[in-house]
Amino acid sequence: MGWLTRFLSAVAFLAIGVIFSPETFGSQSDGQNSTKFAIYLKLAHLLCFSTAFGSALWVTFIGGIIMFKNLPRHQFGNLQSKMFPAYFSMVGVCCAISAGSFGYLHPWKSSSTAEKYQLGFLLSSFAFNLANLFVFTPMTIEMMKQRHKVERESNIGEEVGWTKNVEVAKVNPKLAAMNKKFGMIHGLSSLANIMSFGSLAMHSWYLAGKINL
Repeated sequence: MGWLTRFLSAVAFLAIGVIFSPETFGSQSDGQNSTKFAIYLKLAHLLCFSTAFGSALWVTFIGGIIMFKNLPRHQFGNLQSKMFPAYFSMVGVCCAISAGSFGYLHPWKSSSTAEKYQLGFLLSSFAFNLANLFVFTPMTIEMMKQRHKVERESNIGEEVGWTKNVEVAKVNPKLAAMNKKFGMIHGLSSLANIMSFGSLAMHSWYLAGKINL
């Protein structure tokens, strides 16, 4: 199934949900139109939030770990260098839409303290993703490429895991220095990613309190 087919299928299911929603039908008064617009904003907020949260959960705690444990290290790194810019771009856009729709539905002057905190969480997640997209990820990718070059000179990098890298780094000061620098930059990127996910997780508690089942 191609990408376009999958996308159209998702849109079709969403359209069916809209058709069978009670809020779809009713009078066409200005009040009703205003209510419908609010529902569209809530839908945008919910879809974008859930996309960002689910993507962050999968990439951070499941997908990345599985790939690292099963792919040759250089192959894993090259794949990550293509995936992470797309990942941070998508999550960043989703956070921006979530924050924008939430801010529109809860104007700052009339918002409660809790609502102001929630907007802050969403904006924080957006900011952390921007930091990763434009600062930490490019630095990490560049450092990774330099280290791959040094590792190929030592005939390592095509194995799974860190064992050979650690062994060679003990007798190769250049590789050891690169490992240290890469670890620092990658650590900052990981921290920003965790902070972004944490901000979304805090907002999820707020959303759970708003659901009436």
